Amino acid sequence: MKALYPGSFDPITLGHLDLIERSSRLFEEVLVAVLQNPGKQPSFSLEQRLAQIRRATSHLSNVEVSSFDGLTVEFARRTGTGVILRGLRAMSDFEFELQIAHTNLSLAPEVETLFLATAVPHSFLSSSVVKEVARFGGEVRHLVPSGVAEELARLFNQTYPPR
Repeated sequence: MKALYPGSFDPITLGHLDLIERSSRLFEEVLVAVLQNPGKQPSFSLEQRLAQIRRATSHLSNVEVSSFDGLTVEFARRTGTGVILRGLRAMSDFEFELQIAHTNLSLAPEVETLFLATAVPHSFLSSSVVKEVARFGGEVRHLVPSGVAEELARLFNQTYPPR
């Protein structure tokens, strides 16, 4: 079975990567899809985010990276995906994600949503938190895949000392 892991991934974090790696062991194929949301102004371009994810998942042979716009369930239908994966960090995530899952089920009853609990070491992580730390010159190399910290430093005109 094929699973879809949608998100903005602005940028991808180690929490995202953990979910991708774990789901790649559960499903024959995992499609990581970057949403092009006209209502948001991402820090990284779509092309940059796709490249970041491709680099971070290059060791996973059953992971494909793509982008989409519109409804996630419609993209799931177009790609023959039967499961939408969502990560949960806290109870507040659950309330929001459950509402989206119910909405998606009402639109596409053939597409299920599967919630995966975020691994404890990554339970505090979000792209927003990572960007905020990076914006003020904080160390983020332990929060994002290799290379993303340097891209964040360039984005915010910061310099990280070599390790």
